[in-house]
Amino acid sequence: MSQALYRKYRSRSLDEVLGQDHVTNILRRALEQGKIAHAYLLTGPRGVGKTSVARILAHEINQLPYDEEASHLDIIEIDAASNNGVDDIRALREKAQVAPVSAPKKIYIIDEVHMLSKPAFNALLKTLEEPPAHVVFILATTDADKLPATILSRIQQFFFRPIPVDIMARQLMTIAEKEGFTIEADAARLIAERSRGGFRDGISMLDQLSALASADKPLSASDVAQYLGLSATKTLENLLALYQQHDAPEALNLLGELEKTGTDPIVLSHQLLSLLRARLHQRPELITLVKQLIEVDRHPHPDLKLLTIFMDGAGDVAHKSPEVAPTPTASLKAAIKPPVEKPESPAAVSEVPAPDSPPDSTATDIDWDKIITLAKEQSFAIATLLQQCSWRRDGNTLTLYAGNAFTKKKLDNAKNRPLIATIVQQVTGTELDIETIGQKAPPKDAELAKIAELMGGGEEVNLEELS
Repeated sequence: MSQALYRKYRSRSLDEVLGQDHVTNILRRALEQGKIAHAYLLTGPRGVGKTSVARILAHEINQLPYDEEASHLDIIEIDAASNNGVDDIRALREKAQVAPVSAPKKIYIIDEVHMLSKPAFNALLKTLEEPPAHVVFILATTDADKLPATILSRIQQFFFRPIPVDIMARQLMTIAEKEGFTIEADAARLIAERSRGGFRDGISMLDQLSALASADKPLSASDVAQYLGLSATKTLENLLALYQQHDAPEALNLLGELEKTGTDPIVLSHQLLSLLRARLHQRPELITLVKQLIEVDRHPHPDLKLLTIFMDGAGDVAHKSPEVAPTPTASLKAAIKPPVEKPESPAAVSEVPAPDSPPDSTATDIDWDKIITLAKEQSFAIATLLQQCSWRRDGNTLTLYAGNAFTKKKLDNAKNRPLIATIVQQVTGTELDIETIGQKAPPKDAELAKIAELMGGGEEVNLEELS
């Protein structure tokens, strides 16, 4: 049985770790100076090298050669997902008191540490407060927010970043060469972009696609696009051009064609966002489209969400030339519901009203007190969450500023979010795009600048060429 490529090409020294120089440089200098902490926390997205660095660090501290296939009695790995009880941590504490067998330190690597129960964290805290001199803890997690502040304050924390696309693409091409096949640069970049910063996902994807390549037949971008269900770049550019030209009928036709070919709306939205990253600085007006596309994969019906984005955004055509609007495909007809008459009294607020005309894209007001009142009738917990939020309406987008990550997480809960959307629709008479932010509301004039900064830079492309 052949070894999976992500294991075969896992880093075995700090020098081999790619894309995390801000972490490895500090660790390397600390090791050179003999400054060994009693506890480390490695946090960041999945597949970016946290566990590999934890193992490398453990071997470097004990001055042992790193061999992934070999085990050492003084380096103990624990999976907190399956050993998360207080009894497990108590047993660890007792064993930690015993001196190492042959190495300078007894090192515990606890992966997915956020999975520990609250009593287990309390038991671990006692050891972290007064650790034996011969013990080092290396904790790793994808969700540091779930760790108690008392734990975080007693460890050295290192933040791992998503791997940049260029670095990952180069590494994929290097791995392909070592494995005896070639991959086109565009194909490697596609895989890197779809991996969303995770080396493990990117290498696993390359492993699967390697069957399509050989020494004399490179793995092409079209091979990758077909495997991943991606739309052609020309199609994406056409869709953006129709959006900018306010040609809703043609945009709907194109979306209908993509739907017939089985295009995943979430994958399509990610592709569009990737394309927009390089163009946002030159065309800042596209920030509205970016903000809407970000919401597609969070929506319970991403296909309908994508449809409404292009109906609303591309769409003053419906008012200018209704006689040329095409007949929607059967699936699109099902998505467009006939308008419902507005209730004549507040007593009918439980019925979802729909306006007789398109929503006012310039609206900024909302009856927040009415939303809170209705929320109390349906869920006191949701009403409490909403009372903690400040809000801002920008046309068809309602932004909720939760003030902290905990409240945002509750707002985004799979049970709470649909009910919040229903309550808002009942009060406003239209379906608004709801965006939650785990911070306090920023100054109004700084919001777009902040979003543009988060989107990053890229190659500047003149979109007039696409018109």
